[in-house]
Amino acid sequence: MALLQLYYSKPLLLLFFVWTLTTSPLLVLGGIAGKNSKTEFQVPCQTNKYPREIPPLPWYRGTIPQMVMAGFLPFSAIYIELFYIFGSLWGHRIYTIYSILFIVFIILLIVTAIINIALTYFQLASEDHEWWWRSFLCGGSTGLYVYAYCLNYFYALSDMSGFMQTSFFFSYMACICYGFFLMLGMVGFRTALLFVHHIYRFIKCE
Repeated sequence: MALLQLYYSKPLLLLFFVWTLTTSPLLVLGGIAGKNSKTEFQVPCQTNKYPREIPPLPWYRGTIPQMVMAGFLPFSAIYIELFYIFGSLWGHRIYTIYSILFIVFIILLIVTAIINIALTYFQLASEDHEWWWRSFLCGGSTGLYVYAYCLNYFYALSDMSGFMQTSFFFSYMACICYGFFLMLGMVGFRTALLFVHHIYRFIKCE
């Protein structure tokens, strides 16, 4: 019995050591590269030392309502494709339309960028200058919609049940949706930063 347990634990130990020996060096190298490549932030125009007071805004200009609005349109662009992807990941279907997947991914990035530019513009027009984290959260909010779709898929479309399948499905999809959130949050922040640099550079020229 002990030999049998040792035999079945070998792949898990091997996987653990491969993951450790791959992740740790890449983490250290990434930290060193990020530290050595950092540059000072260049503001596009002259700024004051003290931030301007933000006027009271209506409730729909808050962070949570804007996240709800910002995540809906990109999610609607990928909604149909998610059905086939989930069927391939958690069902018995084979996914073959990779060209359509690439096109949908490009559309997702473009829609996320445009939505964040529009929301950043509306936020700056209402004299709310704290757009940094909001652009990141609004860009990544599509990941929350994808995780909500996971609930619908698990209970309505899949045949999974039991504690092990439920915990595996939702924990695995939580990791994927978190990565989705970070990726689209980065897209939202970078496009908002480029937009702010673009519009305030012309103020400097004047």
